Amino acid sequence: MYLVTRKIDFCYGHRLLNYSGKCRHLHGHNGRVVISFQASQLDERGMVIDFSDIKKVVSRWIDDNLDHRMILCKEDPAADLLLELGEPVYLIDENPTAENIAKMIFDHARDQGFPIAEACLWETPRCFATYRE
Repeated sequence: MYLVTRKIDFCYGHRLLNYSGKCRHLHGHNGRVVISFQASQLDERGMVIDFSDIKKVVSRWIDDNLDHRMILCKEDPAADLLLELGEPVYLIDENPTAENIAKMIFDHARDQGFPIAEACLWETPRCFATYRE
């Protein structure tokens, strides 16, 4: 099995609903997603996937939708106020945990037809969540 990996750095904010720790407050992270793609055979170019295709599709989507945005649950009472103020917000159906953000990035890459194996979201230099099927 062949495996290729790309790191993508981005900044985002969030807060967790139904959580009693300090992450219940709006705060930000310098995040890093590490995405890996796999194939049992290489394509006609000798690749699993072209790194530039990952950059064009996945990195661009992260830049356009997640970078320097507040990622909030649609049910978050702060979402309407932030949107009204013109703040950059990305709303999701789930609580914006590292686990759910990793899955969201995984799903986007898969939906683009990429042979994704896993997505790891590093929320801090010591803490990360991984999603794989």
